[in-house]
Amino acid sequence: MHDQAENLRNKLKAHASGREGKVISIVSGKGGVGKSNFALNFALALIREGKKVLVMDLDIGMGNIDVLLGIHSKYSIKHLFERDMPLEDLIEQGPEGLEYISGGSSLGSFLEIDESKRSRFFTQFEIVSKSYDYVLFDMGAGATRDSIYFILASDICVLISTPEPTALTDAYGMIKYIVNNYGEMPINIVMNRAISVKIGYKALKGLQDVAKQFLDTDLFALGVLPEDATVQRAVMRQTPYLIHKENAAVSTAVRNIASAFLGNISLKHSEGSFLTRLKQLVKQRGGGYGNHSDRYR
Repeated sequence: MHDQAENLRNKLKAHASGREGKVISIVSGKGGVGKSNFALNFALALIREGKKVLVMDLDIGMGNIDVLLGIHSKYSIKHLFERDMPLEDLIEQGPEGLEYISGGSSLGSFLEIDESKRSRFFTQFEIVSKSYDYVLFDMGAGATRDSIYFILASDICVLISTPEPTALTDAYGMIKYIVNNYGEMPINIVMNRAISVKIGYKALKGLQDVAKQFLDTDLFALGVLPEDATVQRAVMRQTPYLIHKENAAVSTAVRNIASAFLGNISLKHSEGSFLTRLKQLVKQRGGGYGNHSDRYR
């Protein structure tokens, strides 16, 4: 374990770019739409495109990235705050160069954490993020008073939904909450578990039209992931479906989504960084977002 940690530290130093990696929040309006599975396979697809990626499971208490990988994580994000461990020591190794930090449980509220511990997170994240092109946050479903800060501070938001009416309604609620609190956030949509590509894109188009009409915001359609039995078989084997069956329809689709992301996304946050925005949002919590209920309305 000591050798693994030392090797990882050396790799991080070797890849350090001097600037923070772009932060992508993977979100959903409700649970059960395949958000974490998408985050995992999307990260692998980006790695196959030559990008260095870190996945941080921020679905505290409900995180399952390590379960999907079939790996027992010794540490989680809570050890940064409870044991003052360096963030880089919490990074676990997955397949094909994937690196991730487990969500764990019982972290409590980020807003209620002692200021010195929160500052430690800021410092540690700045150090680690410089070694990656992208840092993916696998957020919990919906928006809580804690998670909304991380979402709004991100460079890009990727929203996962399915074509079911209830999922689309909750997805729109999430979009509305983000737009009302930070209208400049680039929001990208992935329609998961579509019975057909046609149905998937019809649901995407409907969500785009509603967001444009009622929120005056443009959503970017990243793509559609088809309903595929490969996904369930891969979950049962605790193997990412992109690895389990590379030529499956869903695997091809997630690779196409990664290519579309890299080729078409324009990062609209031209000033500041994720940490700069996060610090500003936390300072505003007394009269801002912290007064909302635990879930968006």
